[in-house]
Parts: sequence; C-alpha cells; structure tokens
Amino acid sequence: MADVRQELHQTQGLVMTAQMRQSLRLLQFSNFDLQSYVDEQLDLNPLLERAQPDTQPPTDRPADDPNTLSPAVQTGSGEAGMDEGRSVYGDSAPRSSGASGAAPTREEGGTGNIPLAERPLRDQIYQQLCLSPAGPQDRLIGAHLIEALDPAGRLGTDPAEIARVLNISPARVEAVRQRMMRFDPPGLFALSLQECLAAQLMEKNRYDPAMAALLDNLDMLARQDLKRLQAACGVSAEDLADMIAELRALNPKPGVEAASETVASVVPDILTYRAASGEWMLELNPDTTPRLVLNSALQTRIALHAQRRDDQTGLTEQLSNANWLIRALQQRSMTILKVSGEIMRRQEAFLTHGVGCLRPLTLRNVADAVQLHESTVSRVTSNKYIATPRGTFALKFFFTTALNGHDGETHSSESIRHTIRQLVNAEPPDAILSDDAIVARLRRDGVDIARRTVAKYRDSLNIPSSVRRRHLKAVSS
Repeated sequence: MADVRQELHQTQGLVMTAQMRQSLRLLQFSNFDLQSYVDEQLDLNPLLERAQPDTQPPTDRPADDPNTLSPAVQTGSGEAGMDEGRSVYGDSAPRSSGASGAAPTREEGGTGNIPLAERPLRDQIYQQLCLSPAGPQDRLIGAHLIEALDPAGRLGTDPAEIARVLNISPARVEAVRQRMMRFDPPGLFALSLQECLAAQLMEKNRYDPAMAALLDNLDMLARQDLKRLQAACGVSAEDLADMIAELRALNPKPGVEAASETVASVVPDILTYRAASGEWMLELNPDTTPRLVLNSALQTRIALHAQRRDDQTGLTEQLSNANWLIRALQQRSMTILKVSGEIMRRQEAFLTHGVGCLRPLTLRNVADAVQLHESTVSRVTSNKYIATPRGTFALKFFFTTALNGHDGETHSSESIRHTIRQLVNAEPPDAILSDDAIVARLRRDGVDIARRTVAKYRDSLNIPSSVRRRHLKAVSS
C-alpha cells in the first residue's frame, strides 16, 4: 500500500485582480467603447462627474501650410486622462510635457478635430474600399478621394493636389480613381458629367463608339440639335432616340440619393502636428479622451448625512471605485501617448516624405523602447487611430515587416510596395518591366528581394502581370 504523504510546494504566479483586468480592457477599448463605459460608470457612481471643458479658443494654422488638417485642438491638464496629454518628439526620444500641469505652447496651431460628418454614402464607399484587393497605399489614396467627394458624388479636389499631399505620382492617384468609379453606385469620383455618365454606361456594358460620340456632344443634345447629333453618332433617328432615353435613365448625381442620412466618420484618438520650431508634436484628442473628477460637494454632503454604518461602507466603496477609475483613465492616456509617441518617432520620415519612407517596425521594437510588455503594446494599438498631415491611420498601419538590404540596412515591406508601384507607373508602353526586371531594379537600390516576393507584392497591389500590362497599354495607346 502506497504511503500517503502531505507535501508543501511554493510556486510563483500572477493573480490578476478584477481592477487589473479592467485596466487591461480599458487599454484595448476603442474611443466609442470607452465613452460607453464611462457613461455607464457615471450612471452607477454619483461621486463621479465630467470635468468642465476648456474654454480657451483654438489656434488655427495658416491655410497654406502643407501640414494643415483642420483647426487646432486645445488640450486641458489636471483632470483624469489629460495630465500628460501632449508630447514632443524630434531627433531625441519623446518626452512628456504635461507632468507638472503645464503644456508646451502651440506656436502655430496644429492638427484638429476630424468632425463627425453627415455622410452615409462615404461610409458605404469606405466599406467597399476595405473589401477591395487594394493595398495599404491604394486604400490611403482611396480615403483621400472619398473625403474629396462633393454632395453630388463628383470629385471636388484636383487629383494632382491629392498626389502632392501624399507625395506620390498623379498617375497612381488616377489609377485608383478609375477603379473606384466602378464602385456602387457607379459614376462617383467623376470630374465631369460626361465622365460620370460614361462610367455608368460601362457598368451596364453599353459604352460603345456611338454612345461615346453622344457624350462628346452633350451640348447638341441640350440645344436639341438632333440632326447634327445623329450625324455625329452615325446612327439612325430611331437608334438615337433609344440612346437618348437610355442616357436620361442614368443618374447624373449619384451621390445625392443618400445625402439626408447621418453617419459618423472615424475620429482619431491621437493628433500629430508640426510646431513652428520644427518639432513634431503629439497629443491626445480631447474629444475622445474622457475627463472625470470627483464630485466633492456631493461627497461631503453624503458624508455629513450618513449615519448608518452600511451607508458609510457604501460611500467608501463608491469613493474607492471613483478614485480608481480616474487613475486608470489617466494611466491609459499616458500609456497611449507613450506608445504612439515612440511609433511616430520611429516613423518620422513617413510624416515628412510619405509612405515610401516607412521603416520596418514590430511590436517588440516599441515594447522594448517604452519598457512595456509586448501584449500591452498590442492592446494600446488596437482600435486606435492617429491623425497626421498625411491622413488618419490606424496605429497598426505603422507596423511593417522588414527585408534585408545588401548594406545591412533593413527596408519596410510597405515602402518596397510603394517603390514597385512607382516603377510600374513610370514604365513606358514599349518597355514593360517583368518581375525579374523589378527585382534587378530593387537590388540595384540595395534591397535583397526574391522574385516570388515581388510577384506577391505586385498581386497585393492589384497590379497585373507584365504580359497583361503590355496588352492593356497596347490597346490604350
């Protein structure tokens, strides 16, 4: 019979309290989830109240400044989540600037609110863009095109201006615009009525030479000069009548139908701008950062009138929960600021020069730099958006894999995709680049890359093969 013995073993383990688990949840919350959670806590705990908003008016950056997004946003200090609401980074590591309640002066304004907009159609197009096979840079171009839509669905900004802001070729913007004109409803992003109607006819497979001639002579149709219009189209009077009827069934303003509905756009959690000193500034968006304080008047009144022990116990528990939430929100804000500051410090070249200058970056790189666990960095960057002079991005966008170079330098996969797209856009019709030729070009620039990787990146960018491109350019020339 086996001996029965009692043994004592000592082990170490991490026991997470309910508050520790809730703190981790707070880090991962999107700004919408956080606002909902705070609203719930305000209803449950009478000792909590929202801090009064700052009354200082915002400062505007000059309209011709290329770093302008919109009017500046002022941050507060001293309340929950805003004690360290701003940081600055340049050649040195990011440093918090509000630890003592003082914030650096914004000399020339900065990035501003990304407003809630009345734009359900834009929301639908964003979904189509996300579901399309477009790569990250094409999605960035598409986002700018969507923002430039006017109420009728036409493009209200010159594509060349979008190319200038993004520091990419106009041909790249035009290629994305042409693809997005086939989104539902077709005809959006057109620069003219003629182009809008042509896109809709193409979608119906009804764009032929006769229809093209009709669209080229819309002025004749407006004057009801049907004899000359018939001659220009080369069709009979009966066919012309059918064509005109088909044309009138199209929608000249495809963006109008959904204009009355209201949908909120993505609102960034972090704002980035360049100060007059040349340093890049980073701050939390006060519109998405709840600020809570203790209702001291109510706390005192309840304490004075509470006679029973159970009343005192309940008050003590509510006070403890309120203090914890205020500290937790403050810690959340400081952690987001620390992590996003390190990300943008490492991706500063992107802010200045564009997507082609993205650096390789991993969660581990950031975690080691800010002395946090990798899982914490992952939670911080989930569901968070940052507004930059080049657009609003998910923080996850800035994490890219690395490829080795001949000189020991690493290259971001996203910047290599950008280079491949530039090479293809610049190729003449009589000198189409094969994947091997692209490999040779990249290796000449110091990028050690395999042909299969180039083919994979080309497919992810929705770029046809060299054989297909040669055929397409021969047809269009």
